[in-house]
Amino acid sequence: MSITLTQPDDSIMLNPEQGLRRQVMSFTPNMMLVRHKMVAGWIGAKHQHPHEQMVYVVSGRIVLETPDAKVEAATGDSFIVPGNTDHQAWALEDSEVLDIFTPFREDYAPRA
Repeated sequence: MSITLTQPDDSIMLNPEQGLRRQVMSFTPNMMLVRHKMVAGWIGAKHQHPHEQMVYVVSGRIVLETPDAKVEAATGDSFIVPGNTDHQAWALEDSEVLDIFTPFREDYAPRA
């Protein structure tokens, strides 16, 4: 397997919803790294997915809420969202996070 370098590039980020931008970084069939940027005040829809999700806050402050917990995370913090868990996030300030999903999310996969 060869190594492919992916660099952050704001110019190619997708806008899946108002206030949220996304760049799929590196991925294999087993895992996916995704970069998200949120503007202050962004509120994501409550949702769930079968993938385990690890979140690292690169900058800013976000809140994540599940039926069992509500966590405020800031620059340098990380947390895990178990698969099949209802969750919702929002940005308290302009923020950037890195999400690792396992297995990779077909719905996020770049189309050729």
